[in-house]
Amino acid sequence: MLVLVLVLALLAIAAGAGFLGSLAGLGGGVILTPVLVLFFGVPFGFAVGVSAVSVLATSTTTGAAYVHDRLTDLRIGNFLQIATVPGALIGATATVILSHTSLVPVLLILLGVVLIATVPGSIAMRHEEQPPEVGGDSLSRRLHLSGDYLDRVHRRVVRYQGQDTTEALEVMFGAGIVAGLFGIGSGVLKVLALDRALRLPMKVSTATSNFMMGVTATAGVGVLFAGGLVLPLLAAPVAIGTTLGSYAGSRLLPGLTNQLIRWVFIVILVVLAAETIVRGAFSL
Repeated sequence: MLVLVLVLALLAIAAGAGFLGSLAGLGGGVILTPVLVLFFGVPFGFAVGVSAVSVLATSTTTGAAYVHDRLTDLRIGNFLQIATVPGALIGATATVILSHTSLVPVLLILLGVVLIATVPGSIAMRHEEQPPEVGGDSLSRRLHLSGDYLDRVHRRVVRYQGQDTTEALEVMFGAGIVAGLFGIGSGVLKVLALDRALRLPMKVSTATSNFMMGVTATAGVGVLFAGGLVLPLLAAPVAIGTTLGSYAGSRLLPGLTNQLIRWVFIVILVVLAAETIVRGAFSL
């Protein structure tokens, strides 16, 4: 009976994590990793492994939905993977090594500080519905990192052009390391790179981030599985719940405004940063 209650609790929490993750482009791992550690007593390394599987489930579900809705920019997403995949391999390898050391709390605090530092910039852009139309940098124009989508809210076609490609690649490499290290998909950094560096519309940033997380998580999960940190008995209910929640979120996002999505992103960002710092401090 107790096992059934725990499984149902995991399903419900994973569904909520998948729902919020699909709306903000963050992946369900940002919620699942701390919940598994704090409330279920799962060791950090195993929590990262399970969360990485949940990120893969979120991306698989929402990725197909957002591609169908023509919100995901496949060209930009695939281009930026050249930075995230190597980062994810490095981060996942570090997790396997560091899971047996006392450095994890320090890394958590550092991650929280980095996230807090990005909040003011996101708040400054809170009223922006669409980014300004610009020509983009030379690399962006050469690789045709541009596109358009039909905005259901405003009933018009929105066109965009990628801007600072080099900065986006740098942030994406860091996002890959964070994804592999903490099993959280690092969607928060991916969205920041797509939104703040490339200056894509928030819906496109969220959708493309969800697509990219699947590739990044696949790279990391392989290393974590080989290191024995993926527990099937935990991963199965989490993956099912995340899939259900992320599907519901993917159906809701196209009808929302970019401003509302940005506010959802900011709130989750602040909560995640505070939670990460507190969790790291209490683990010292």
